[in-house]
Amino acid sequence: MNWAMNWNGIGTLFEGSAAPSRRAVLGGAAAVTLAGVLPTRALAQATGKVVVVGGGFGGATCARHLRALAPNLSVTLVEPDETIVTCPFSNTVIAGLNGIDAITRGLAPLKSLGVTVAVDRAAGFDPSRRVVKLSGGQELPYDRLVLSPGVDLKWGAIEGYDEKAAEIMPHAWKAGPQTLLLRRQIEAMDDGGVVVISAPQNPYRCPPGPYERASLIAHYLKAKKPRSKVIVLDAKDNFSKQGLFVEAWKKLYPGLLEWVPFAQAGNLTRVDPSTKTFHTDFSDVKADVANVIPPQRASRIVDQLGLAKGEDWVRVNQSTFESAIVPGVHVLGDSIIAGAMPKSAFSATSQAKMCAHAIAALMAGREPPVASFINTCYSLVAPDYGITVSDVFRVAPNGSITAVEGAGGVSPLGAPPEFRAREADYARGWYASITAETFG
Repeated sequence: MNWAMNWNGIGTLFEGSAAPSRRAVLGGAAAVTLAGVLPTRALAQATGKVVVVGGGFGGATCARHLRALAPNLSVTLVEPDETIVTCPFSNTVIAGLNGIDAITRGLAPLKSLGVTVAVDRAAGFDPSRRVVKLSGGQELPYDRLVLSPGVDLKWGAIEGYDEKAAEIMPHAWKAGPQTLLLRRQIEAMDDGGVVVISAPQNPYRCPPGPYERASLIAHYLKAKKPRSKVIVLDAKDNFSKQGLFVEAWKKLYPGLLEWVPFAQAGNLTRVDPSTKTFHTDFSDVKADVANVIPPQRASRIVDQLGLAKGEDWVRVNQSTFESAIVPGVHVLGDSIIAGAMPKSAFSATSQAKMCAHAIAALMAGREPPVASFINTCYSLVAPDYGITVSDVFRVAPNGSITAVEGAGGVSPLGAPPEFRAREADYARGWYASITAETFG
């Protein structure tokens, strides 16, 4: 039997040597999506100054592509850290499959492309003068400003959960010290302990992330602490790739991993860090290791420019990513309302490429290209068990990014172990490819 993932207009992935690899399929998707917006002489004539704030997947990709499209542009990337610890694949660190170095990338390679990297924090903005003020005192003038600042956690949205509580009940939703803290707690937990993870209501960064995390922690416990258990308290009744995750949990982790949806008292209302207790609408759950993933919002740096106007997320022109409020300021990635696109690293890089094309065109006195995007999301349920969903998006006549009907794909239910192992290999290949393309 051939097990196929139907990508419709993009291609079909089959088990067997004659089939194209997932990397080839996604490469073809990227080529189709970006057709017609490749560099031209007109774009190469663009001149001026662009400042990009935020050195993650969106910001670094945008800076890199601006330099490739328009070599005469002056591009400065502002990022307070010399290295980026990626949220993608951070769950493998929590589960002991990788060390933190495996998900750490530097920004130095961008300098060889002509990007000026300012290792500093953006401390303020003057949109009337078009200036970014750095905490070190320097002012950076710009013609166009790009913000790709990611998310901030909504401290206090869950009663009892603040920055101090996060040192006891880590969120680990921003990779780095919190990732290692959660890892150490799981390692130190006695066999027979309970790991409790709370998942927030949509929208938030990386929709399938909590369920991949639960899966990989369960994999670790199954091997090292088999009398233990993982409980997921969910503020939702449905989640990304739910059927695929549930199928895998029944097969790999029966009795070890429990998902409690909103309808069954999964909604977290309050925590008690002193006892590591989760209080839901109708019950209390005591944890030995407590992972609270709180509700999120756009990074608070957008408030300095008034870009959100009291909302959690920034509204932009979804073709050019220019702010709906402040001209000349573009926002992309996790901080924005992007129609049907999820908040993911792949989405951020896809948006960054289109944003770079739009800025280069505008600064060359040309019309921005018609925007289209792709997103692919891999999840590891175990080191040799991967699942995937992919979508193609375009901007609808109403200006909102919408999924192209019939152009996406999802891993099939009931696939054999060889298929799942190949998906896991593709996941690792995807991470290697996207980090190389983004950071060099």
